[in-house]
Formats: sequence, C-alpha cells, structure tokens
Amino acid sequence: MPLPTTYQQFRADWLQNGPQHLAAYAAGQQDFVVALLPEEAVQLPGRIVLETLAKRLGIPTLQAALSPTGHVPSPLAAATSTDWIKRVNMVGINVRTIQSFWNVVKYALTLPASQSGIHLLPIWEPGVVSSLYGMASWNINPEFYSAELAHLVPQLNTVEKQLRAVVNLLHALGKTVGMDVIPHTDRYSEMVLAQPHFFEWLQRKDTRIINHQAHLHEQVQGSIMSWLVRQGSAQPAVQYPAETADFFGPSFPERERLLVLFGQPERHQDRQDRRANLIDWLYNLGYEPVPATMGPPYRGIEVDPSPAAVNVDYAGREWRDYRITQPQKMSRVFGPLTRFKFYERLDDNRNWAIDFEQPRTAVWDYFCQHYAEMQAHYQFDFMRGDMSHVQMRPTGVPAAPDAFYDPLAAVKVYVQQSVPYFAYFAESFLAEPDEMAYGDEVAHLAASQADTTLGDLQSMVVGEAEFMEQFQRYLAIQANGRVVPNFTIMTGDKDDPRFDKFYLHGNEARLFLGLFLPDTPSYQALGFEQRDPHPVPAPNEHYTKLYVFHLDEGPKATHGPYQWGQNGPLFHRLLRIRLLADELAPALAAATTQWLLPPDPAATHCTVAWTQAEKPQYLFVVNLHPSQAADPLHISVPGSVADRQARLLFSSLTDPASEAAVPLLAGTFPLGSLAAGECRCYVID
Repeated sequence: MPLPTTYQQFRADWLQNGPQHLAAYAAGQQDFVVALLPEEAVQLPGRIVLETLAKRLGIPTLQAALSPTGHVPSPLAAATSTDWIKRVNMVGINVRTIQSFWNVVKYALTLPASQSGIHLLPIWEPGVVSSLYGMASWNINPEFYSAELAHLVPQLNTVEKQLRAVVNLLHALGKTVGMDVIPHTDRYSEMVLAQPHFFEWLQRKDTRIINHQAHLHEQVQGSIMSWLVRQGSAQPAVQYPAETADFFGPSFPERERLLVLFGQPERHQDRQDRRANLIDWLYNLGYEPVPATMGPPYRGIEVDPSPAAVNVDYAGREWRDYRITQPQKMSRVFGPLTRFKFYERLDDNRNWAIDFEQPRTAVWDYFCQHYAEMQAHYQFDFMRGDMSHVQMRPTGVPAAPDAFYDPLAAVKVYVQQSVPYFAYFAESFLAEPDEMAYGDEVAHLAASQADTTLGDLQSMVVGEAEFMEQFQRYLAIQANGRVVPNFTIMTGDKDDPRFDKFYLHGNEARLFLGLFLPDTPSYQALGFEQRDPHPVPAPNEHYTKLYVFHLDEGPKATHGPYQWGQNGPLFHRLLRIRLLADELAPALAAATTQWLLPPDPAATHCTVAWTQAEKPQYLFVVNLHPSQAADPLHISVPGSVADRQARLLFSSLTDPASEAAVPLLAGTFPLGSLAAGECRCYVID
C-alpha cells in the first residue's frame, strides 16, 4: 500500500491499519514497524507491545528478557574487537523525553535494522536543576520507572530491574546499547560527599576564594564527621568508625558509608533531604567542590563579582559563578559540576597547576570499577565518553601515553578485560589545535583509544562552505584510521532554539549520507524524524535539548512533556530512505566507500557521489545545495563496461518507475541534473 505523506494521514493510517503493520513486523516481514510515528509508538499499550514481541522473538526469548535474572546475549557476543562501532548507525535517546526505559523499547519499534545502535543519555539520578549530566549518585534515575511495565510484569518492580529487562529486549531485537561515562558529577553529589578526597575543594568567603590548598579535602572530611555526629546516622544499625581517617578510608566500604550518611537507596526523598542538610552545613563553612571547566587554560579560577553572577537557590543560599582568570576562546566554567581529582597538584595548588606525573590511583580505580560494574550488570555494549575533548596538559599529547593518560580510556581498557567488543564513542567536536584541548584533538582521541567520535557536522548548514570543508576533513581523518568521525545527522545538544537554522533544509540528505556511507558511522537524536522546521523558535517543549535539565522559569524553562513535531512530509521522506537502507543492507554490510565525486572543500559545487570499492553495484548521488539544482552530471564508475547501465532505484523527490535506465556513454553515466537537496540511488546493471 502507498505510504502516507502528511501527519494527519499517518495518524489515520495507524488507526485503520495499525494491526496489519504490527503483524507484518511480528512475522518478520519488516525489520521495523512501517508508518508508525514515534509519537504514537511510545503511546502503544504495553500489552500490545508484549504480544507483538512474543510473536517476533518467541516466548522463551521474551521470558528470558523479562526475567530479573534473565540474560539475552548481545548481538556482539562473539565479537573480539571494537571495529563494529566504526560502521554502526546510532540513535541517541534522552529517556526523559519519552518518560521511561520501557518506552525506549516502544520507540525502538520505529527504528530500521540499519540503525542498530542505541545511546541512552545519562541514566542516573540527576543533581542541580535535574541535569542528566550532573550525576547525584550511582543510583538509576527513578523518574524512568514505568508503572505500566510493573503492572504487566510484576517482577519488574524497580527501575533497575526494568532497565536490565529493556537492555535484554533491545539485544533480542538486534540492537546494541551504550551508556555515558562521565568524568564529573553534580558538585555536591553523594559521590563527592562520601569521598571528598576524590575531588578538589575550595573555600569561599563572599567574592573571594580564601583557600584552595591541595589537601583541603581533609578539612571537609572533618566537617562532614562533625555534621554526622550532630545529625546522627541515617542507618543506626550500621556501625561506623568514629575516626575521620577510618570513616573515609578504604577499610570502610562506600556502600556502608552512603547508608550512614544518607540512608537506603530506595528512600529517594529521605536521601535528598539528608544531602541537602549536609550541603547547607558545608555551605555555611564556605566549602565548595571546585567547578568543572572546559577549554584551555582549564585551570585558574576566581569568583565572578558581577551582580548577574549571583544565584539564589530554593533554600535561600547565595551561590556565586566562577570564571577563568585568563580565559581563551573556549574557556568555560560549569558551576553545577565538579570533576574527579585524577592527579595530584603542584606546589600545594598555589597556581592551580596539575602534577600529571602523580596520578591518584585510588580515584582511577574507583572510577573504572563503578562504570565496569554498570556495564556488567546491564550488559552495555559501548560507552559514550562525555567531554572527551578535555586534554589539560599544556604541552599537548605526550609521545608515549601511559595507562593514566585519560580516564575515559582507562574505563574502556578496564571493561575490555572481560568484554573485548566494548567500544568507545567520544564526545568531541574535532576543533582546531589548542582550541578545546591542548594540542591536536585527533591525536588526543587516538591516545585515549577512542574508536569513533561525534564531530560537529550537526552544527553546520548542509551545503554551505563550512559543511563541505569539514565533511572532507572528516573523511581525511577517517582515512588515517586512528579514529573515525561520525556523520552526525542531529544531536540532542543541537535540538535547541539557538540552532534551528541547521535544520531548515537538507534533512533528507543528512539521513541519506548517514545510512549509505557503509564504512562511516552516523548519529541521530530522537525527534529528528518528525521535527518541524522552525524558521522562528518554537515553544521550548518542542526541543529535546531542553529536557536534559528541568527548569521551571527562565528562557530554558519547560512546562509539561516533550512535544513531537508534526512534520509528516519529512517523516514520509525519511521513511522511504530507511526502507531502502534495510533493503540494501546485505549488499553494503562489508562494503568500502569509493568516492567518485567527494565533497568539495571550496564548495564550488555541492554534489557528492560514491559507490563500493570492491564491486560497484549501487551508485549514490546527492545534491547538497539548499536552493540550486546541480549542473548535469557525468559520473565515471570504476570497472564499468560498455554494456552496463545505471537504473534509478530511488529518488528522494521523484518516482523512479518513471525514469529510463541510463546507458554508459563515453565511459560515463550521464545522470542529468539533481534538484536542490535531491538524493538518488542507482543500480548498476
């Protein structure tokens, strides 16, 4: 049946034909539920979803996936390297936009087999302003619990059990699943308060930092013990050492320390109240964890004395923003976050200098072990390293990086001892040297053993000179082989009113390139499929970025749930591309791209074309210009002989059935002109 073309038609089609679409998927006739809007997928009744999965997966597999002790092997279980991630097409999901882990499974029903990687944005309890990237504890975020799933499967009665079951189900559906690894936490997280010695501290009085000595954490530990004596234990049955050094020492386990300080993990509000009380105690003494920073010079901060730099929290506490004393282009201070203290400091931290020759091994062990435990319990297949671009050594990347060069690399290596396919997807934007990192960012990523990196194509207008130049640069980085940049379609970070201009056109070309460059990974954020064009900013509820945190007031405030776009025509065009990607997947699975018309860094033309190096079978052509048709094309394909022809299999704008096959003439295929933004696929017969 013909595909709907408008938002209203898709909704009407689902009301009428939804059971048939689900039946085709359940029977294996399609690799995803065709014509199902993601907006409607997450609203599917759970009973219908489980019935569909039982038919597609089989009851034994479904039962194993839903058992609290069950285990469904990863699709990568037999893999022995991380090469797989260099070809994966990934989708990033901010679970807050769809409310629960269970709804991730529903959303995944709309993803083609060709988009097989799922990156879950941070899954832990959030801290200040409910920021997902400001972890407040190692506990899984309770807001992602599904009462519906618990009702359908009573044994899945905790958010932890539900997350484990969801990863099982995604594995059963052939998807790989990744978690974030984050080298910082909320400034006053449970990790910070239970291990003050694993973080860096300062003492502030009004607008002055009066102490930032290297061992200030010892005073903080003493103050926390004084608070504990005053408040009493949250878990009287747990005996704890009376001496400060013993209480915070390795012989007293973190789990018991957390129980004494904050109470049982499942008593969320009680823990929050205890933590707030302790924060208040430390605030009155002036003790604050040093805020995380980004971009050279990274170090050397001061209190910002301006009136605009004052923030008053819900309890009436007055906080001050900080600033870099000698800022450069990308210098940033993230007030709500604090970075793990991975190294000792020089000269008692008088000049904020880091001693990179003195790694604090206990911190590295703690960091690696916790993320390894998360991987083992939930069976994650890869990590997205947050702020992978951070490289603080002013001298640049060392010639021979050691085991303590980078904490994200350390987590990858640690997990790979038992899971050799565990891969590292880096969050870096491939900036110029010394801009976001000291030295060369690509060299840093290679030294930190990143397999792939995000890149920054999502922050550029398709077809403009910057886009074409960086696209070609990324291909050159990929050819070097050390780390492979993603073709970024859209990231959650750029689904923000400030960046609407990037997505006013070229969205079909973004997905087409992402799915049909088989040896280039791609990344797409949830919401791209239905995203409305926003020539002027839409209400905040239409942007997934604004659900990474939660604000009730101000320019980034949201009120109510995320609102999906109603761009039915875009969904129709992207659906056709996804169907083609699944159709061609077997032929392209191991292919290497042979560029016939690579991106022109000078943007004198905006057309790109490629085929397969091993055996040219399909010819792909895209006009990336936003408004102009391409000049008539004559494409030469290696290995073509006189009797071959190029038959149009797909066009993002026209019906291929109406197009005659193009014969080879004088060694080239005369393909005519492509309309602005048009994507084509030819079969070479």
